[in-house]
This record gives sequence, structure tokens and C-alpha cells, in this order.
Amino acid sequence: MKNIVIIYWSGTGNTEAMANGIAEGVKLENVHIKSLNVGDASVEDIINADVVALGCPSMGAEELEESEMEPFVDSISQAINNKNVALFGSYGWGDGEWMRNWEDRMKNCGAKLVQNGLIINNEPDDEGLELCRKLGEKLSKA
Repeated sequence: MKNIVIIYWSGTGNTEAMANGIAEGVKLENVHIKSLNVGDASVEDIINADVVALGCPSMGAEELEESEMEPFVDSISQAINNKNVALFGSYGWGDGEWMRNWEDRMKNCGAKLVQNGLIINNEPDDEGLELCRKLGEKLSKA
């Protein structure tokens, strides 16, 4: 059975809504999905997963959230090697620089990105949630 873990940080609920949409998109049988707020996640969740989705909105000057998500991402730098990974998050300003930096960082750790990071401006609308579900479908096949 394939194990997929979705780990996210969400301040306003926008990135959590994206995580829920991704989880909805995973519909295949013989796939176990686990969705966790980053505060409840551990390195073991990454180690035990076949596929990993990480979500965080853009914060400050287009950075990852610094008190929970940044330390978690730092802690998984070795565990993420050779894993199929998807990144996602919402933003309210900027041009997605935080996501491009995050993609580069994960690639440098040996992660295999299943697609470019999925970013949605503010709260995901119906079209945005559909993109999240399609990402979930893709993860189930990765």
C-alpha cells in the first residue's frame, strides 16, 4: 500500500483548504493518506511516506513560516532524499519567490518534485480547489 503524507502550516486557513483539496484528490484504492498540521508531524512521517506533500503560505518577505514550518523543513533535509514531493501554498503578495526558493531547496536535498509548486493567491476558489484535487490525483500515481 502506498503511503502519502500531507504536512502543512496554515495561518488563515487558505493553505489548510489546499491540503484538504489535495487529500480529496487522492482517490485510488490501496493508498493510505495522512494529513497533518506541521506541529503534529515528525521526521518519521516523512521516512514512512512514499510520497510527501508540504504546504506553507508565503510569509514576510516571501519566506516559509519561521517558528514551525522552517524548523520542520530543516529537520527533514536528509529524510526527503529520493522522495516524490509536492509543494503548495497560498500567498497574498509577491510573485512566488518563496516557492521557487523552496523548490530549489528541496531539489538540493534530493527530493524528486512531481510538479512545480502549486501556489494560489489568497483563499482557493473552485478553480484553485480543482487544481489541488488534480495534484492529489497526481500524488496517488507518483
